[in-house]
Amino acid sequence: MSDALHLVCPHCDAVNRVPAARLGEAPACGQCHRPLFAAQPLELTGANFDRHVGRSEVPVLVDFWAPWCGPCRMMAPAFAQAAGLLEPQFRLAKLNTEAEPALAARYGIRSIPTLALFRGGREIARQAGAMGAADIARWARAQR
Repeated sequence: MSDALHLVCPHCDAVNRVPAARLGEAPACGQCHRPLFAAQPLELTGANFDRHVGRSEVPVLVDFWAPWCGPCRMMAPAFAQAAGLLEPQFRLAKLNTEAEPALAARYGIRSIPTLALFRGGREIARQAGAMGAADIARWARAQR
């Protein structure tokens, strides 16, 4: 890791440069002054997906889900809990495949829930199926 990391603010989408040594000190956005990590998943859309996945130097774990999916709804609290376990080493985010079918198609999402881990804008790992918070955290850490 370099001396400083680029992190995209979950509130205003501004790119921030944060010293790696200060990552665990609850850094705030230089533009909107809100926390860069809130121990909860970020909602991604077609408008902000590429910015968050491509510009963040912290791996981004994306939950591809849909509101009509029972296993997705069952996993949602566990995914939110995993955010508290994995941040700030990871950014957790959710993408509603029903609202963003083009992104789901772009990544070949065929079943949901599907977790995809991105580093440097590229997908490095994928896992389909619902999991508990501890399993999500264990899986994500094993992919680093």
